[in-house]
Amino acid sequence: MLIDVSITQQSYIEDCEVCCNPIQISVVTNGLDVEFLEATSIEQ
Repeated sequence: MLIDVSITQQSYIEDCEVCCNPIQISVVTNGLDVEFLEATSIEQ
């Protein structure tokens, strides 16, 4: 997965490349580096 570090706070849903289940991705950056990354399974 590619993360645009110029966006300081983002959250989106992406399908897992292995099992195709949706995953909630939350990312916080400082404009240069990723400071926080959380990936949470969204069970259906």
